[in-house]
Amino acid sequence: MDKIKITKEISEKLLKLIGLEAKVVVAEDKENQAIKVDVDTAEQGILIGYHGETLSSLQLLLGIMVSRKAGEWLRVLVNIGDYRQKREEVLKNMALSAAQKAKFSGEPVSLPPLSGSERRIIHLTLADNPSVETQSEGEGEERRVIVKPR
Repeated sequence: MDKIKITKEISEKLLKLIGLEAKVVVAEDKENQAIKVDVDTAEQGILIGYHGETLSSLQLLLGIMVSRKAGEWLRVLVNIGDYRQKREEVLKNMALSAAQKAKFSGEPVSLPPLSGSERRIIHLTLADNPSVETQSEGEGEERRVIVKPR
């Protein structure tokens, strides 16, 4: 059975069981080697949750369900509205602001705890910045990025 078709069916059924009306568009994302699920609904906040926690859980659950049905591990990326793009912009701005602060103060700047994928965005944003270096510190949900002047 087609991976895209399986993903669309499971996504729509899951959202219906949650009790939400939503439009689901599923496509293959060759760049990230994943199946991308875009969900458009009037009740975005419910699916995104606090700092995207519900969205991450939905993505994990959907990934497991689709992989089991397809018989192979498939990476599934879920986006509600344009939440991921907006969040990435916020994180990039946070990184650039922290870099500027670290450069001018000469002191390390500690960012709030972030998920692994969010920390990765910070590291990549500042990777080519000659004025600062980044490092992750802490454990579990308290893991954060420290931006240090070079």
